[in-house]
Amino acid sequence: MKRLLWIDISKGLAILFVAYFHFFTTYFQHGVLPPADWNSLGAGALSILRLAWLKVSGLGFHAVGVFIILSGWTLMESTIHRAESGAIGWSAWYRARFLRLYPMYWVAHLVYLFSPFVARLEPVDDRIILSLLGLRFIDIQMNFMYLNAAWWYFSMLIQFYLIFPLLFLAARRLGPWWFLLIACAAGFFARYLFLVVWQLNGLWVLGGFAICRLPEFALGMSLAMWHTRSTARAEWFLLRGAGLILGLIVYPAALQLYNGLYEYIFVDFATGTCCMLEIVGIAGIILMFKNPANLFGLVGLYSYGVYLIHQPYVIWLGLRIREVPIWVFLLICVPTLAVLSAWGMFLEKATNRLVNKLAALRTRAHT
Repeated sequence: MKRLLWIDISKGLAILFVAYFHFFTTYFQHGVLPPADWNSLGAGALSILRLAWLKVSGLGFHAVGVFIILSGWTLMESTIHRAESGAIGWSAWYRARFLRLYPMYWVAHLVYLFSPFVARLEPVDDRIILSLLGLRFIDIQMNFMYLNAAWWYFSMLIQFYLIFPLLFLAARRLGPWWFLLIACAAGFFARYLFLVVWQLNGLWVLGGFAICRLPEFALGMSLAMWHTRSTARAEWFLLRGAGLILGLIVYPAALQLYNGLYEYIFVDFATGTCCMLEIVGIAGIILMFKNPANLFGLVGLYSYGVYLIHQPYVIWLGLRIREVPIWVFLLICVPTLAVLSAWGMFLEKATNRLVNKLAALRTRAHT
């Protein structure tokens, strides 16, 4: 299937936003931001821009929801095309997907263990076995954020991959919008149980139990079906400004869902959807300029590798530049993100090439 450049651009923007957020929060002492109220800032245009920058920077973790949506989208669209060309061999599908996921994930562990300029905030102990297996939801309090907090996403992703054939068949049978409605009901009910009824560790809602993030994943799957059936209409809405404007209008209301326990049931879906509309809308603008589009698209193509390796580096550097002025932080930020993107891209490309060679040798050995 031909890749959609604007999807890759969106992934590139999302991973840069996530990496920037982790760098930003470390620079400001792990999320302790400087005062940003109107009384301390005054009413000048510069103060308004500063307040807006602080607010937008603090929303970077919403881009993880964008990744969940786009993961559902790309997985659904590629599987639809495979189904149209013949029967899906699910065993081969699983093999291809896990060969795509696990090797780079293991490489990220090696990078963490042996690379310089990495923040190592926890001891390496027997928990690393569960980490390597991706089973970070076992003894979730001790393991989910172990070594590299960003790796919780991998644990959630493999759960979605395991149940994807069921989701795919349900979506094809029910249609995109009925499927989305039922998936949202299941996801919100799971969040209600963990947040209100059982009041368990919030890590389960974050992604330890993947069904709690099913609404976002199912939204991506439904959008992929809509895009496949009505490509021009979907791309007009998402890339030509309508979605961008809608996201800007609805975003403030989505942020209010953080203010209550019951409201929090819906907050990840709402903020992830709004952030997705903004990022995809910006991708539509970037798409009009060839060189920037190709650059961000390349970052997005290898966003998985960048995601897996970036956080220990930005924490290491952020802890060392806390005393520099904000303008110096911003000057450091751009080359830091560029270097991390290049490093993550190199690692993922090299890993994929090695895996493909080993798979080809194995195939030849059996023929």
